[in-house]
Amino acid sequence: MIRAAVLFFILAIVAYAFGAYGIAGLSTDIGKVLLAVFLVLAVISFLGALLTGRKARILP
Repeated sequence: MIRAAVLFFILAIVAYAFGAYGIAGLSTDIGKVLLAVFLVLAVISFLGALLTGRKARILP
């Protein structure tokens, strides 16, 4: 999800550079929403792990 937010921010910068201000604004708004959702889910995950005492799994 963080990758999608970063991609939307990059798209916004490129669109702004080419003068497509509407697409740049929309991409920025979508990026902000995705970043907010990522942060909320990260905090919930952290608190859940803290309260249950489980350690995070390390993915291969």
